[in-house]
Amino acid sequence: MKLIHLSDLHLGKRVNEFSMIEDQKYILDEILRIIDKEEPDGILLAGDLYDRPVPSAEAVQLFDSFLTRLAKRKLPVYAIGGNHDSAERIAFGAHIMSSSGICMSPVYDGKTAKYCLMDSYGEVWIHLLPFIRPSVVRHALSGEESAEEIRTYQEAVQAAVEHMEIEKDKRNVLVAHQFAVGAVSCDSEEITVGGIDQIEVSVFSDFDYVALGHIHSPQNVGSPKIRYCGTPLKYSFSESGQQKSVTVVELLEKGQVDLIVCNFPNSRLGNHMQIRVLKEFQDIFIGNPEYFPLNDMPRELNTLLEYPILMLSGKSTTSEYLHQAFASQGLNLLPEVELNSNDLLMDLARIGLGIACIPNYMLSPDDSLKPISLISGLSPRQLVLVYHDGQPLSQAAERFLEIL
Repeated sequence: MKLIHLSDLHLGKRVNEFSMIEDQKYILDEILRIIDKEEPDGILLAGDLYDRPVPSAEAVQLFDSFLTRLAKRKLPVYAIGGNHDSAERIAFGAHIMSSSGICMSPVYDGKTAKYCLMDSYGEVWIHLLPFIRPSVVRHALSGEESAEEIRTYQEAVQAAVEHMEIEKDKRNVLVAHQFAVGAVSCDSEEITVGGIDQIEVSVFSDFDYVALGHIHSPQNVGSPKIRYCGTPLKYSFSESGQQKSVTVVELLEKGQVDLIVCNFPNSRLGNHMQIRVLKEFQDIFIGNPEYFPLNDMPRELNTLLEYPILMLSGKSTTSEYLHQAFASQGLNLLPEVELNSNDLLMDLARIGLGIACIPNYMLSPDDSLKPISLISGLSPRQLVLVYHDGQPLSQAAERFLEIL
């Protein structure tokens, strides 16, 4: 039995406000070429099919096209929703689509869907476990006495697996979307402070292969039978050196699994990505001393939480960077105002609505706003231009460089 394991397509994703849709069209074509070459018996899609719970129209159209092309090849598809997906939207039309071999995970209600494939060794059962949170499992199992005791992700996944119908003498494959202990994450993933969403891989001991999604770097966790295939595209600088790939799983007789990693060609991927550093800068917090008791004494990062914090919106790399910086010291950053303009943040700081985080090159020496000195300052960052060395720069990019 040969299966192709994919995950984390994140269709409709924007990186630094740049749409990845054309790259995603390209990589889905590459995936189809690998599928045609490998001739698998089925496709496993382990969550985060879209980048947002309410995906854009073009993302939905792209996924529809991809599924249609798989259906025309008479290939069964087993897909689950991830933490970026809406469970209800992924489940919509599942009964109708299953007649064409497209099997989408239902909303978790205490039971999971499973499907049977046959080969010369007998039955292979594909189990679909969409991304679950403790509250979801607690609600789904509310009629059971032990349900209220489910508080952690470990307990939630353990309970969900215990309620699956697993024939242990058969070969069983699980498609899931969770964060396994020991997996190495990268910058493009959503992080949870304290790692509370992590689970032990021992919970998967009854399965012959576990096709995981959620972590963007391709890797095995604990053993080759528990694997993250990773994203097909690179969605952060931390992935720039990675070789993206498709995982081909071959199930032989019970207990024997072979993995083949099919690398994507590099013609449009990371080996041709060039980075030009434009300037180095420091993120600083500023405030108006007429409204806040600011002085030159260096202070700890946690003291900034005493003030209303003004910062760039949650879609920005600055927001991601600041949340990670605070989380690294066990702090929960809850901004008072989030905007898309540093100039507006400075205007609000001038009238005393809070302290603003801006790049240091935005602050002039004669400004009424004053920087707040930190004992352990934020790490410097770089403003960079990223481009493909096989593609000429656009006129807009050339003009941008002239202005800089």
